[in-house]
Amino acid sequence: MEAIAALSLAYPIGLGLAALGSGLGLGKAIGSAMEAMGRQPEAIGKIQIAMIIGCAFIEALTIYALISTTFIGGIATGQ
Repeated sequence: MEAIAALSLAYPIGLGLAALGSGLGLGKAIGSAMEAMGRQPEAIGKIQIAMIIGCAFIEALTIYALISTTFIGGIATGQ
C-alpha cells in the first residue's frame, strides 16, 4: 500500500519536472535561434529548420513523460 502511495506522489512530481525542463529547454532553443537569425539573416531557413526539429524532440520527450505517467499511474492505482 505504501508503494502505491509513493508512486501516486512520485509520478506527478516527475511529470512536473519534465514539463519545467521542457519549457526551459524550448525557451533557450527558441531564444538562441532568434538571436542567430538576427545576426545572420541569410541563414534564417537553415536555422528555422534546425530549431523546429529540436523543438519537436523536446516536445516528444515531454509527451512520453505524460503518457508514461498516465499509464503507469493508472496501473499502480489499479484503474
